[in-house]
Amino acid sequence: MALPSDPIILMSYLNTQLRDKYNSFDQLCDDMQLDAACRSEIESKLKAVGYVYSDSSNSFVRST
Repeated sequence: MALPSDPIILMSYLNTQLRDKYNSFDQLCDDMQLDAACRSEIESKLKAVGYVYSDSSNSFVRST
């Protein structure tokens, strides 16, 4: 499955997956067979719109 290209839709999709199926972003990436470059691209795209992954909430949250 192709990931959404819009960063806000991507964040929403990933947070839904993390909430419903995965205990961590690492687990999601492993299961979806996303390599380190793809993971970095996702994190950069979301950081550009103000979101970072939070281990404690297992979701992408607004950066402060």
